[in-house]
Amino acid sequence: MGIQLNEQWNNTMKNLTIMLSLVLSIFAGSALAKDTVLLDQTHAAKGVKCASCHGKEDRQAVPMLKCVQCHNTEKLAAKTADVKPVNPHNNRHFATETDCAKCHHVHQKSENLCVSCHPRFDLVTP
Repeated sequence: MGIQLNEQWNNTMKNLTIMLSLVLSIFAGSALAKDTVLLDQTHAAKGVKCASCHGKEDRQAVPMLKCVQCHNTEKLAAKTADVKPVNPHNNRHFATETDCAKCHHVHQKSENLCVSCHPRFDLVTP
């Protein structure tokens, strides 16, 4: 009896989590400014298909190793070397190996991870 209740509870919580995620994603999507271009749109405009990053079968989350197949971290660090007050692509915590998805979100607005601890690092994150 206890195991069945536990399974029912887990299934209920799983369903609630999925529903809440859907509601929040709809709200977040409608709250975005109309001129905000998400990275999935940028990639699509350049001819990159979803399956190129997510895979063709069961769509999977995209690991950083997939990002660096097209985006060289050393070149990015060199390109942003003059960004002040800090180069976001070559920082003291992760050097040039910061996980891209920490700041760059493909299907929602990107965010500046640094500002959560460093308020003066007001960086624009595409």
